[in-house]
Amino acid sequence: MIRIIMMGVLASGILYADVVAQSAMKFEEIAEKAGVQFVHSTRKFGDRHKAEVLQMFTDGGAAVAVGDYNADGFDDLFVVDSDEGKPHHLMRNNGDLTFTDVGQELGVSSGNDPLAICADALWFDYNNDGHLDLLIGRFGTPILYRNNGPDKEGAYTFSDVSKKSGLTQFGNTIAVIAFDADRDGWLDLMLGNYFKPENLLDLKTPHVLPNNLDYATNGGGVTFWRNVAMENGRRGFKDITDEAGFIHHTGWTLDLGHGDLNNDGWQDVYIAGDYGTDRMFFNKGDGKATFDEVTETAIGFDTRKGMNVDMGDYNRDGWLDIYVTNITDEYMKECNMLWHNNGDGTFIDLSRETGTCDTDWGWAAKFADFDNDGWEDLFAVNGLRSAEKPNYIPVLLEMIITPNVDFSDVNSYPDIGNMTWSGYQKQRMFHNLADGTFKEVGAEALVDTDLDGRGVGIADFDNDGLLDIYQTNANQQTLLFRGTPINSGNWVGLKLIGKVSNRDAVGARVTINTGSDPLIREVNCGNGYAGQSSMRLHFGLGNDKTIESVEIRWPNGKTETLPHSQLGALVNKMSVIIEGKGVIR
Repeated sequence: MIRIIMMGVLASGILYADVVAQSAMKFEEIAEKAGVQFVHSTRKFGDRHKAEVLQMFTDGGAAVAVGDYNADGFDDLFVVDSDEGKPHHLMRNNGDLTFTDVGQELGVSSGNDPLAICADALWFDYNNDGHLDLLIGRFGTPILYRNNGPDKEGAYTFSDVSKKSGLTQFGNTIAVIAFDADRDGWLDLMLGNYFKPENLLDLKTPHVLPNNLDYATNGGGVTFWRNVAMENGRRGFKDITDEAGFIHHTGWTLDLGHGDLNNDGWQDVYIAGDYGTDRMFFNKGDGKATFDEVTETAIGFDTRKGMNVDMGDYNRDGWLDIYVTNITDEYMKECNMLWHNNGDGTFIDLSRETGTCDTDWGWAAKFADFDNDGWEDLFAVNGLRSAEKPNYIPVLLEMIITPNVDFSDVNSYPDIGNMTWSGYQKQRMFHNLADGTFKEVGAEALVDTDLDGRGVGIADFDNDGLLDIYQTNANQQTLLFRGTPINSGNWVGLKLIGKVSNRDAVGARVTINTGSDPLIREVNCGNGYAGQSSMRLHFGLGNDKTIESVEIRWPNGKTETLPHSQLGALVNKMSVIIEGKGVIR
């Protein structure tokens, strides 16, 4: 059930009205000043009509991945481009809110080949050597760059190990996550594939689009890759999709999310399906990376256009909830889904009740405590195609209502030309009111741009205790919103390092108690459409200045409680915790 605030008083004794009055969010857009403003380019196709149709269906490649590749304590940015020959940008954080592009220097800027389209990226330490490696998901075969670490002069290099690691299978991948499904200490991979495995840049058939706008079954589904030992001691990946329990999934996957949804210590999976139902899978917990589908009993089946998966405990009841964006425009009045976790293996959609239903044509959305008041807010981006005034939707509807139309045929779709399709939409910032509802404050927070948003990466790029937002936009410039200190509360930042568990502690859960309701965060690796956020954990504390307890459940299932003597030093700083050793700095 939703947490109820009786008589306007929170568990900590603070008046609810005071929390709302004291909490504020304002951001400053600094992408150009910071040196990270880029214009994303969608892949362009040859034949005019097919070009327009396929470009509309493949303009989701504006992605960002946040990670500290050089381990200097400042999160860096990897910004994806999609058009042929266009380079990606690896932006090294200089520590002063400026960045330097080192992508070409380090050899990770390519991948938009004549027969491949880059669509997503992920930082993860696949070989547990302490250096973040980089995976680029493509409409094609993925690229895995191994981080070789610093040389004697301190310079970093990367090596393409895609083939050596076993990642040679073609797929139209648009989403990538990594987590330790079998708790063996190594990160496994899950790839979400949009189209079926047909090369769009060398089409043999025009029948590559969804065969039904609500129940499509001809998508790419997912592939699941177990991290395994290979020859010469190397780590690599083995496709175990069928054995893992995903064999029958043929939906149009648009996003993936992982987290412990039933509090049993094992990572579960949520799949957002465009043109068909979303899917939920619970980890069997048998140590074999196998899953049971629980869609029917947990959330039921839907016909919405699932676009995003992020997880957070918005009502502080100790259970992860799920936020999925859908489409709300003149034609599709779908409403988003905020899946409230009932704690019994079932979920109820409370998006309308919480005030988070409508984000227009939704894309990425992320939970984060932007004002450090102790409650996770939501930032959501939206907008499909902003062009000239004529509206494409009435033209499209004529096709949709035509009898016996073949939706899978690219030739069935009318030309879009310079028409707008669900464009010029304002981005949304939902402030958590601490009573089970949210208030939309995008304009007040100065983040309500009308660009065609796609990905969101959240991190504290300047280590000042306030979260910042990097937003990517399709065929438009990127944005960097710096958090500003307007009535901000106290905070805790944690970087976890696994020893028995995987190195970056992906899947670890931290519970902080301050005397009021507990705060939980899990380390995720890739949740949220087209945007990986920092793997450092951020907790707002509001007015609290003391911590009563910190419990860490590491990815291997073992729990560790920090000694009381270490708790006072955690407030208002970034701390590093090593598994089994506690706080080291």
